[in-house]
Amino acid sequence: METIDEYFLRRMREDDAGAERPPDVLSPRERQELLACFEAQLLSRQTDFACRELQARGEAFYTIGSSGHESNAAVALALRPTDPALLHYRSGGFYAARAGQVPGTSPAQDILSGAMASTSDPISGGRHKVFGSVPLHVVPGTSTIASHLPRAFGLAYALDSGARPRADSPWPADAVVISSFGDASANHSTALGALNAAAYCAHRRIPLPILFLCEDNGLGISTRSPAGWVENLLRGIPGVDYFHGSGTEPRRLLRTAHEAAAVVRTERRPAVLHLETVRLMGHAGSDAEIAYRSRREIQAEYAKDPLLATARTLTRLGVLSPAEVLDRYEAVRALVADTAARIPRDHLDSASAVTAPLTRTAPDEVRRVSLRAASDRADVFRARLPEREPPRTLAQIINATLKDAMAAFPETLLFGEDVGRKGGVYGVTRGLRKAFGPDRVFDTLLDEQTVLGMALGSALAGFLPVPEIQYLAYLHNAEDQLRGEAASLRFFSDGQYENGMVVRIAGLAYQRGFGGHFHNDNSLAVLRDIPGLVLAVPSHPASAGGLLRHCLALARTEGRVCVFLEPIALYHQRDLFDGDAAWLAPYPAPTAWKTDDACALGRVRRVRDGRDLLLVTFGNGVRMSLRAAATLAGQGVDCAVLDLQWLSPLPEEELLTAAGEHTRVLVVDETRRSGGVAEQAVATLIDRGYRGRIARVSGTDSYIPLGPAADHVLLSEDDIVTAATALARHPAPDLRGDL
Repeated sequence: METIDEYFLRRMREDDAGAERPPDVLSPRERQELLACFEAQLLSRQTDFACRELQARGEAFYTIGSSGHESNAAVALALRPTDPALLHYRSGGFYAARAGQVPGTSPAQDILSGAMASTSDPISGGRHKVFGSVPLHVVPGTSTIASHLPRAFGLAYALDSGARPRADSPWPADAVVISSFGDASANHSTALGALNAAAYCAHRRIPLPILFLCEDNGLGISTRSPAGWVENLLRGIPGVDYFHGSGTEPRRLLRTAHEAAAVVRTERRPAVLHLETVRLMGHAGSDAEIAYRSRREIQAEYAKDPLLATARTLTRLGVLSPAEVLDRYEAVRALVADTAARIPRDHLDSASAVTAPLTRTAPDEVRRVSLRAASDRADVFRARLPEREPPRTLAQIINATLKDAMAAFPETLLFGEDVGRKGGVYGVTRGLRKAFGPDRVFDTLLDEQTVLGMALGSALAGFLPVPEIQYLAYLHNAEDQLRGEAASLRFFSDGQYENGMVVRIAGLAYQRGFGGHFHNDNSLAVLRDIPGLVLAVPSHPASAGGLLRHCLALARTEGRVCVFLEPIALYHQRDLFDGDAAWLAPYPAPTAWKTDDACALGRVRRVRDGRDLLLVTFGNGVRMSLRAAATLAGQGVDCAVLDLQWLSPLPEEELLTAAGEHTRVLVVDETRRSGGVAEQAVATLIDRGYRGRIARVSGTDSYIPLGPAADHVLLSEDDIVTAATALARHPAPDLRGDL
């Protein structure tokens, strides 16, 4: 079967046979744009060819190409190189065209070094082939199902926000966001959520300068998009202007792209450009396209090749002759081959090299930032400074800490469902909207993907986002925004892009009178296995403020994605035992914050001393363990209690140190037995050579039912007492010389 390479060469040679060159009637601008579009399309096509040749030799590892989609180069030429771009994986033409607008860049080098996983890759450093570049303002992502669209929405929202970002925000005031995606991905909830959010903003007349680019080749790998479906879907988005273009009509497409970009830039409202493309050479190198498409069908698509369409437009209008087109075609092929030959065949050579973007730390700077307080605190708190008030609950401490942080860091945004006027379901954000205004504290759509997407985008724009997920169980429909987008950004950009944020989530169990799975989710597994994500769980108001301040400092200083999981059942708790007010704590004045080093990442909190065994726990488990320890003390068993505080990464060194002072350790885990925190805690102790006795007690592998039935599957104080008593009965091992 004739290849697309052979087809292009044959058609241009046929055109060259006896053809006379017509007069050039184009304006200088249109001529320049058409030539730039052709050069970008040509370079993208030749890098596709080179990637497949390199892969066949075992030198490249990524062959999802852009062939047939190169008409997206026209969209790049209608925009400015300072407009942030979040691109589909077939946007090679766009990338090459943008690079052509920025002197000193080499799109062939960038694309090929990524496909070859070379450490010379300027964006990912050899971790993946992604379209990304700081000089080109292309934000990298590995999205295959439009999971980058919520981030693009959030960035567009932030660009025209009335709030003030950090001074180092990289984009001009009139920038627009461009985000491309495929026709099959248009059906995914992430795409639909972002498009719905754009329509919502248009309905409310909220500025949103974003151009969505749907590259429609009619296929999702082997599954066809029904005729007319994508157009009907995109045309039907209320308040979002619809534009249509085709890769077979480059002149008209350039005009349409300019029109769409102008609407978005000048009117600051969203638009979608529906671009008809064609997929050439299959989905990827391993895709046997002939298994689901006939040879005749595949070859019929060659006539829709946008590279051929642009070349023929140039020859028809007298800008180039067919022979000159062929000369350029082969010259670029040689250029790409030469570029590929010069790329170092060096790969990341150790686990530490691979994970370096996830493990880079700046603890001294984090500590300094965690101590920052606003000079006008008295005005913000209206002269009622929290450190002068009576001891506070966990919810009140979190509220005061957020208020201090928003005063100290004017770029902080706090948003989520019901956090604004209402102040949150549990009143944790009460009064913050009044203190800082609706531009900085606001309610969002009821869509967790959009909430997290706003955080992802606003962080890129120079803000410090603090989004709230109303309940832990509500995170699961949006968790890939943390896993695949937020936490991965530093990894796939080699630390050049960051989206530091603190995601507040109300969670865990033990609410009384308001239960059931969706309000009492006790599973943290989905958060604890995300590389680079930091997870903190406060247990007492005395340490909650310090933990939250350190999360905010990690986000702002190291670009960390932090999750601050707030135990709902402890929000308004006042007592350990009835009437003792032991679950209240005074709010520390800024002069005392330096003692919060005990809350820094990697530190544990020793809550109770004891000689017989150590209870290792967190969250609600701290309070239950202290109550259980009092019962055990009456039975002659003296227990120490350790609050882990940080669940990802687990504070292994301090856990080992504390365990080494005891001959018995019981891990008290309120999450489920499978995938729970205890699994890693116990494994860490064993792997690191702890020689004492170890046991664990946890919740049952079950969803949490409503009402009294929940008591049968949740960890209880009696469970802790029973497990600790059994462990204490075993003779203490002789660890002299080991501890």
